[in-house]
Amino acid sequence: MHPTLFKLGFIEIRFYGLMYVIAIIVGTALIRREVVRRSINLTSESVQNFVIWVVVGGVIGARIYYVIFNISFYMQNPTEIPAIWHGGLAIHGGLIGGVTIAFFYLKRHNIRYWQMADAVAPAIILGQTFGRFGNFMNGDAHGRPTDAAWGIIFPPTSIAGAEFPGIPLHPTMLYEMVLNFLIFSLLWFVLKERKHKNGFIFATYILLYSAGRFVVEHFRADSLMLGPLRIAQVVSIIIVLIAGSIIIGKKMWTATEDSAITPLLSNKGSRK
Repeated sequence: MHPTLFKLGFIEIRFYGLMYVIAIIVGTALIRREVVRRSINLTSESVQNFVIWVVVGGVIGARIYYVIFNISFYMQNPTEIPAIWHGGLAIHGGLIGGVTIAFFYLKRHNIRYWQMADAVAPAIILGQTFGRFGNFMNGDAHGRPTDAAWGIIFPPTSIAGAEFPGIPLHPTMLYEMVLNFLIFSLLWFVLKERKHKNGFIFATYILLYSAGRFVVEHFRADSLMLGPLRIAQVVSIIIVLIAGSIIIGKKMWTATEDSAITPLLSNKGSRK
């Protein structure tokens, strides 16, 4: 594994950045499809603008969150603050940034927030799937030493390899990559085809991801810490409790009149 896909002169294409580009392209296509299927009043251009703003907000939020909980390092190395290609984007911060930007954008366009959140959720978790592969090639978001047969020795030039030279580690980025893809499959191939209250798919996404992240975080070696506590685990517990309470309390899995969606292709009539 190597963080660089190829280098030609001063042009360097890194897996970490490439995965984000792929995530944006694929995610935008999925969101456009869902916007049409759910009859959400957004043009293709508006969806593109929405994605751009949310991605920018998400990246900024993810970086600020990460820097805050590593403030001592970044105070001593301020030039590293914008260096996101070295890793250091916290998903919980990204969700805070992205959700905040999305709220104001959708409010301005008079779009139901939770209806759009359901349309976007599968694209977000699929994007996280691509992102974790970028982490794997980058050698960050790595795990603790392990004797398991699937432990991986990372190159000495990587963050994981420099911290644990020649030692097999839990490939936690791959654990989470598989977890994310399974969640995406559930949201995209099962839940989105069923009628439910607006917000159910998004709530299910953050609940399942947070529950899985709580487990994976146990094997991480580079967790953001707050004293003896792993911040991601604390936040995950809070999200699981809140999302679970809302889903159960509001019986979000049940259908309502305004949760009905319009299929892309009707069973009646010819395809054009």
